[in-house]
Amino acid sequence: MLKSINFATFLLFLSIFGCNNKAEKEQAEKPNPNILVIIADDAGWNDVSYNGSEIKTPNIDWLAKNGVQLNRFYVNPTCSPSRVSLLTGMPSSRIGVVAPISGKSTKTLPDSITTLPQALKKYNYQNALFGKWHLGLDISNGPNAFGFDYSYGFLHGQIDQYTHRYKNGDSSWYRNDKMIEEEGHTTDLVTKEAIEWLTTKRDTSKNFYVQLAYSAPHFPLQEEDKWKEPYLRTIEDDSRRDYAAAMAHLDFAIGEIMETLKRTGLDENTLVIFMSDNGAMENWFPTYQYNGAHGPNPVLGNNEPLRDWKSSNYEGAIRVPAVLYWKNHLKTEVNPNFMSVSDIMPTILSLIKKDIPKGVEGVNIWPNIENSKIKTSHDIYVRGHKQECLIHQPYKIIRTRHKDGSPPDFQLYDIVNDPKEKRNIIDKDTLIANKMKVLLQNQFAKDDKTVNVELK
Repeated sequence: MLKSINFATFLLFLSIFGCNNKAEKEQAEKPNPNILVIIADDAGWNDVSYNGSEIKTPNIDWLAKNGVQLNRFYVNPTCSPSRVSLLTGMPSSRIGVVAPISGKSTKTLPDSITTLPQALKKYNYQNALFGKWHLGLDISNGPNAFGFDYSYGFLHGQIDQYTHRYKNGDSSWYRNDKMIEEEGHTTDLVTKEAIEWLTTKRDTSKNFYVQLAYSAPHFPLQEEDKWKEPYLRTIEDDSRRDYAAAMAHLDFAIGEIMETLKRTGLDENTLVIFMSDNGAMENWFPTYQYNGAHGPNPVLGNNEPLRDWKSSNYEGAIRVPAVLYWKNHLKTEVNPNFMSVSDIMPTILSLIKKDIPKGVEGVNIWPNIENSKIKTSHDIYVRGHKQECLIHQPYKIIRTRHKDGSPPDFQLYDIVNDPKEKRNIIDKDTLIANKMKVLLQNQFAKDDKTVNVELK
C-alpha cells in the first residue's frame, strides 16, 4: 500500500514538474511585442468623444472600446518635458527640461542617459520616429542621435502645417540626417511615411518601436473644408470648429495606421499606446509668429471637467486621455490606477523581461494594467515652468513660486474625491499638509540645479 502511494506521488510530481517546464518554455518562447506609441499634441481630456466630446473620434474611440482606458494617466504641463519623461523614464526636471525647448536653444537629451529606444535596440528592436521631436532643434541632436534608426518629421514644437517651418521661419522638416522640403499637410505626410516604413522599409526580422508624434491639434490650425464640414451645424465658434477639424484629421490618420497593422497582420502582436503630450490650450493670440499669417484662436481645446489649461499643474494640464490596446492580451476596461508617462519605459522593458537602465524612476505598471484591482502606490512628481506638484494618493499638492521672491503659495487637493480641484484643503489638516510639503521638497531637491525657474 505504501509503495503504491509513493509511486502515485512520484507520478504526480512528474506531471506537475512537466507542466511547469512546459509553461516556462511556452512563456520563454512568446515573441516580444512590437510597440507603437501614438502622441497627440495638446489634445484635452474632453477632445475625444469617448470622454464625451462633441468632436467625433471614432478610431481613438475604437482603441478605447477594445483596450484599456488609463483614467488617471499623468504627463507634464507642456510638450518637451513629456517627451523627455517618455524616453528616459524619469521626471524631465532631472535633466533641466521644465518647459518647451524653443528658439535657438541647444538644449537636448544628455549622452549619459540611456533612452528607451537605445535600450530596446540591444534586444533586436528597430526604432523609428515620425512627426514631432522637440528635444533638440538641430539635426545633429535629432532622434537618430538617441537610439532611433529612422526618423522623419519636424524638429521644433510648433510648425506651419504646410510650409513645415517654425514660428520664426526656421527650417524644421527633415528625414534622418538631411533637412528637406516637401509639399503636403503635416498630418498626411507623417502618416504616409509611417505606413511606408511599416510596410516596405523596416527590417522584418526585428521587432519595432515606433513613436508616431503628430502636430495635431496644436495650432496653427490649417485644415481643409472636408474636415470642418461635419461641424458646421454643431459647433458655432469658428476657432473651435477648426480645432475639431484638426482632431478629426488626426483621428482619420490613426485609423489609417491601425488599418495598415490589420492588413499586414502586425496587429496580432503590437502594443498600441495612445496619449496626449499635455492637456489642451485655452486659446492662441499670436502677434509676431508666422508674420501674422495665422490666428487668432479664441477657443481651442476642452479639458472639462478638469481644471485649467496647458502649462499649469492642475488636472486639466497634466491628466490626459490615454489608451492601451494589444489584441487578445488585455481585458477591456477603464483602469482607475494612477500612472505616469515616466512609467512607460520601465513597463515596456519589464514586459519583454529586460533590464531597466540605472536612473529610471518610473515603475513597472504592467501588473496594474493586467489586473486593475492591484493598486498603484508610487508618488508622481511633475515640475513645470510655473508650478510643481506631487501626487501621493489621494492627495495632490501644488506649489506656485513667484518671480519677486515672495513665499510660494501651496494648494492641497484630495483629487480622488475632488477631481475638479475645487476645494483647497491646505489649511484643513496641518499634518497631511506638512507631510506633502516635505515629499514635494524631497523631489524638488533631486532636480537639475541649473534649471531656469523664471516664470514664463
